[in-house]
Amino acid sequence: MAQAKIHHAKMTEAAKSKFSRSMSMADRSGQLLESLDQLEIRVEALREAATSMEQERECLLDLIKSIKNSEEMRSICDGEREELSLTANRLLGRTLTVEISVETIRNSTQEDALHKATSLIDEIAAKLLDDMDGARKRLMALHAACVTEAPPVPIDTKFQTIVITCALEDQKKIKRRLETLIRNVDNAEKNIKIMDHQKVDDLNSANGK
Repeated sequence: MAQAKIHHAKMTEAAKSKFSRSMSMADRSGQLLESLDQLEIRVEALREAATSMEQERECLLDLIKSIKNSEEMRSICDGEREELSLTANRLLGRTLTVEISVETIRNSTQEDALHKATSLIDEIAAKLLDDMDGARKRLMALHAACVTEAPPVPIDTKFQTIVITCALEDQKKIKRRLETLIRNVDNAEKNIKIMDHQKVDDLNSANGK
């Protein structure tokens, strides 16, 4: 009888010990999961911060180039223009030393869609100087395919289908690239008009008008 009680006590103690170990493992697992959840938040914050820095880099490069080619830069004397151009080139070089890369996780379908979208944009960008007005219209149609609100220009539905297939981060980058290209075309057209106007003024001056 005493032996049976001892055996029962050992079984009870073993069960309690097993239950205690199980609870401990569950607690440990919960703590690890909580830590990973917190790290995931920090990882996403890191990616967002890096993406913002990437956008800021693009914006800075665009602004520096815009100032270099601005009407104001052409309207000042040669000495001041040379000094300001040197400063702009220095800032451009320093900005280019900053390299930021946020890799996007894609499946094979998204990879293929990104390649198609990039190829279409590259094709238009390569022909900008040949037909600036036509290229701008095509870029506007591609950009219209990337926005949710109703655009004031026709939408390239083929491109829209391709972009929708891309990863979300790639969709944002494609939209930003199109916006940059359109802005560059607008600036180039403005500069051409200014140069044409200056040529007319110079011709009139030469003719004594």
